[in-house]
Amino acid sequence: MSTLIKAKLSDIAVVKYPNTLAIPSSDTTPSGAAILDVRGRPLRDLRISVTDRCNFRCSYCMPKSVFDNNYKFLPQDQILRFEEMVSIAQAAHRMGLEKIRLTGGEPLLRRGIERLVALLKAALPDVTLTLTTNGSALKAKAHALKAAGLDRLTISLDSLNDATFRTMNDVDFPVADVLHGIDAAAAAGFTNTKINMVVKRGVNDNDVLPMARHFKGSGHTVRFIEFMDVGATNGWNMDSVVPSAEIIAAIHAEMPLVSLQPNYQGEVAQRWQYANTDSEVGVISSVTQAFCQSCTRARISTDGKLYTCLFAGAGYDLMPIIRNPTIPEDALFSALSSIWNQRNDNYSETRHLNTTAKSPRVEMSFIGG
Repeated sequence: MSTLIKAKLSDIAVVKYPNTLAIPSSDTTPSGAAILDVRGRPLRDLRISVTDRCNFRCSYCMPKSVFDNNYKFLPQDQILRFEEMVSIAQAAHRMGLEKIRLTGGEPLLRRGIERLVALLKAALPDVTLTLTTNGSALKAKAHALKAAGLDRLTISLDSLNDATFRTMNDVDFPVADVLHGIDAAAAAGFTNTKINMVVKRGVNDNDVLPMARHFKGSGHTVRFIEFMDVGATNGWNMDSVVPSAEIIAAIHAEMPLVSLQPNYQGEVAQRWQYANTDSEVGVISSVTQAFCQSCTRARISTDGKLYTCLFAGAGYDLMPIIRNPTIPEDALFSALSSIWNQRNDNYSETRHLNTTAKSPRVEMSFIGG
């Protein structure tokens, strides 16, 4: 990896973006009022990155050539505390938030993660609480997470072929241990678990059908994700993208599928059901079938910045509000509302117009997927 790319990553990951938030002395927006962005999209899904660290080095997310032994992760005092995450979530809930997803990095590496789950569930019992993990620590953590109140899990699993899986995670981690984690989650009472597979042509596209076969009828739903150009370090190019239509066609040829309607407005996955069963499969088509018009997601980075798009180059620094005891209680809600009201992101719809531009973008490992 070139020195230039490393420098760009550093700029994105640790830059202190100018705090342009107006901090009012009071708030007059009623709690629960519909706050829409420029394109009429509400905030329904908040993704909170609880750590910028991960024990995998997947090439599409945290390539070892960049995130090596010399990479400087965030110091403890720059990371959001659990109570601060709860405060942000409560402010977003007043805007209509319905779901929180805990991400990373690898969220199970954050010490005491089950305490955060318990705090969020106690503060916002009506919000669906989910977590995305690589599954490496799930066997040890599943029961504690369930007991704390976690509603659902999403597990990243890019191949059932052990050699391919070890190559993709780039730390020689065996696929069997992730499968044991999935079993442990089921034993702990987690149902409707999602299994996410990022598909790269020439890398793991031959594993699509084995993955579909393995999880058909298991009670888990596999979702095949098009390889996306998140960040600036994963070597993305269109030739590596396997279109979701191609994936569905391959599965349908062997195991006939029936199209399903979305579970809710703004659902990113297209749903399919295996004919004459109640088992599902899904695809996420951010590259070939952009869903910007229905995107209702915001992301909070580990260091307290709000990102209004997965492909954003800059975030809004909330720390000056969160850690200033003299600022009015409603200031955080007012800031989030103001930011969201001005949101106009639609990167995936215009990606084809930016094929030569390499603008800085935050890395996936810093704000979650």
